[in-house]
Amino acid sequence: MEALTGPAAVREFPAGDLPGLAERIREFLVAKVCRTGGHLGANLGVVELTIALHRVFDSPRDALVFDTGHQSYVHKILTGRAGEFAGLRQAGGIAGYPSRAESGHDWVENSHASTALSYADGIAKAVQLTTGPDEPARRVVAVIGDGAMTGGLAWEGLNNLGGAPDRPVIVVLNDNGRSYDPTIGGLARHLSGLRSADGHRAYFEELGFAYVGPVDGHDVAELEEALREAAAMWRPVVVHAVTAKGHGYRHAEADDADRMHACGVIDPVTGQPDAPGRPSWTHVFADEIAEVGADVPGVVCLTAAMLQPVGLKKFATRYPERVFDVGIAEQHAVCSAAGLAMGGLHPVVCVYATFLNRAFDQVLMDVALHGLGVTFVLDRAGVTGPDGPSHHGMWDTSMLAMVPGLRMAAPRDPARLRELLREAVGESSAPTVIRFPKATAGADLPAVARMDGIDILHRGGRLPLDVLLVATGVTAEAAVEAASQLSTEGIGVTVVDPRWILPVHPTVVHLADRHQLVVTAEDGVVSGGAGSAIAQACMAAGVRTPVHNLGLPAQFLAHGERPDILRQCGLDAHGIATTISRLVLASPAGEIVPSGRIA
Repeated sequence: MEALTGPAAVREFPAGDLPGLAERIREFLVAKVCRTGGHLGANLGVVELTIALHRVFDSPRDALVFDTGHQSYVHKILTGRAGEFAGLRQAGGIAGYPSRAESGHDWVENSHASTALSYADGIAKAVQLTTGPDEPARRVVAVIGDGAMTGGLAWEGLNNLGGAPDRPVIVVLNDNGRSYDPTIGGLARHLSGLRSADGHRAYFEELGFAYVGPVDGHDVAELEEALREAAAMWRPVVVHAVTAKGHGYRHAEADDADRMHACGVIDPVTGQPDAPGRPSWTHVFADEIAEVGADVPGVVCLTAAMLQPVGLKKFATRYPERVFDVGIAEQHAVCSAAGLAMGGLHPVVCVYATFLNRAFDQVLMDVALHGLGVTFVLDRAGVTGPDGPSHHGMWDTSMLAMVPGLRMAAPRDPARLRELLREAVGESSAPTVIRFPKATAGADLPAVARMDGIDILHRGGRLPLDVLLVATGVTAEAAVEAASQLSTEGIGVTVVDPRWILPVHPTVVHLADRHQLVVTAEDGVVSGGAGSAIAQACMAAGVRTPVHNLGLPAQFLAHGERPDILRQCGLDAHGIATTISRLVLASPAGEIVPSGRIA
């Protein structure tokens, strides 16, 4: 792979050597991704396609834009980054998605789906306006999967591209019949008709595109011919390439569930994890929502092309008529959920926290404005780790804090997840949210007492200094450990878990008034988050106790291991204890007014 120093080297390969090159790239991908984890199946499916793209087009002068970007590993190899794959998705190493900081060959860092066609539209307009009459022509190529084509933004881009015959954008439709799960809806049926060559006229032609295909997405020669034909037309063109996700790796090919779309560290020979891990938060939710389905017949579930990743497979197996996969269309999922609620059901919308960003308007105006009982289950909330800045689910609390009537819960342990989910689906007049991280679910952390629905996890004791530490969700374990450490320094810390973190419960404000210092901890953006809401509530109530908020900075955090990122942000036990100790020591004498404690 080291010989692949850039696209020019790829173009110099004799045509007869390309099948062997593709095989070596697949072997390289399996060896490296099995060691680090990452998106394996998606990249195995586009090896020949990416080779053909770099042989026909001149990157980066010609712009290659990969939708979603999880299939860009082959692109990285062909643009000279094979030697960096030992650090794939690890702190300081190369990203699992395109990265403008890594290479000029990466035009966009798009790791949310359905964006490439709009990017391509804008880039093509810029090329048209900035390329001089004597300069060589430049082309714009957008690679988008059939799954990503189920998103509404893709159709907005397609509509604009097809309506501009003077901007020759080439849309490469990578048709493998899947996004994460199998592609659904009318588009899937249409593409199936095109693949079967039964006389279908491509819908794309009605929108203003020329149509080339379908072509074998695992035949470099056929792909090159199709791409050169498209490039010669100088008009908007769709090249329909049919590929197989996971192609060439038997464990991925045999994986009917997702063709090994993404994997953790696995044995490349067996395709299995080196050692089974503890149940994840997603598994806990999966078991409980299936039980909720039995107890609450009005509960229905929605997913945006991620039935298995968000834990709905068991529910769907038991109640197939009560689960709806709407494709990569979060806006539609939420608005459709509003309609289901209007019809007398209780929808549970299950998405990654980062993807709910795309449907904020629907949460606000289509659910909350109508006072509808819709529950949002946000998987991968907080720091996710190796997937990097686009996938950290760290924006949801700050974003949703402004939604009138919305209630958000952050369970600290599996027992609370089950408990809070039951409470959420019992709410019929306002939206509710349950958020949990991408992590293993540890042991339950019992409360020593409950006060008005607020769990007291640790009492400060009769020490001279008395601090209230409000821990949201999975920060609770670190908070309790920090409180134990601080007791040896003569600092008494009472740790409480509000369970429902938004809106602020009046009891939290009452407790704040009875302490000398309040510190909040959350695994979301600190600006406008749950801690900020507590500080505002205390101010509104005239509580003079100082409030200090701990959380994630309002920055795009790089990829790395989740515990390391939390530690760097001061959200581990040591970081929380250090912050509290510093705040206490820095307080001028007499500034903190002694106050009562929990009896």
